[in-house]
Amino acid sequence: MGRFETYATDAMKLFIAFIPKLLLAIVVLILGLWLIKLVVKAFKRILETANMDVSLQNFLTGLVSVLLKALLLISVASMIGIATTSFVAILGAAGLAIGLALQGSLANFAGGVLILLFKPFKVGDFINAQGHAGTVHDIQIFNTILKTPDNKTIIIPNGPLSNSTIVNLTTEPQRRVDLSFGINYNNDIQKAKVIFSKIADSDARILKKPAPEFLVSDLAESAVNLEVRLWCNTNDYWNVFYDTKEKVKLAFDKEGITAPIPRRVFIQEK
Repeated sequence: MGRFETYATDAMKLFIAFIPKLLLAIVVLILGLWLIKLVVKAFKRILETANMDVSLQNFLTGLVSVLLKALLLISVASMIGIATTSFVAILGAAGLAIGLALQGSLANFAGGVLILLFKPFKVGDFINAQGHAGTVHDIQIFNTILKTPDNKTIIIPNGPLSNSTIVNLTTEPQRRVDLSFGINYNNDIQKAKVIFSKIADSDARILKKPAPEFLVSDLAESAVNLEVRLWCNTNDYWNVFYDTKEKVKLAFDKEGITAPIPRRVFIQEK
């Protein structure tokens, strides 16, 4: 009985000594969770003020919340006497293993963060990247979704997308339409220029400033190559491109301006 009473007395002393640490740890945990909640809310307001993408806002606030809570739990565990050195080492090793296993996904994630932060394009832009062209349908953390003009869906990983050349065709309000035509040497260049001028003046979509340009680009073997440069609003680009080609062809036919016909020389073997 004497030994039992000794053990009971020692246990009671340890328990009494442990209670203040436990109560303090509980108080710290409650206050810490409350402070983390305030910090996360303030961080989210900062992101909203910066007009950051909603997807990135949610991800970053969630990431900050998890990291702060993990630090709080480690601190609370240390306060009640739990050794945290080995625990931190295990977490570090697990994080390294997960990072190596998800190396490609992490690269795509980092690329998604860069795209959402620096915004080289936005939803609705028409871009050309990674050998694909289409309208940006959605920007996700790991992938960017494109819709092609013929309604195909293209999924591009954000890792290589953020590290490659991106051509944004709709970021500027105006674009230049470049058209090339070939006419015979016996046709009148000035007459062709007048035709181009009339077509440009009659189309309200073609801007007067910058003014349309008419250039002789090349004196080829069998044709005089003409180049026309027109400016229009970005939304009108493709309509102006195709409509102007059709109008020029009809006007050329009406005015007797002909396109060159390639000459082929056949050598008869004897």
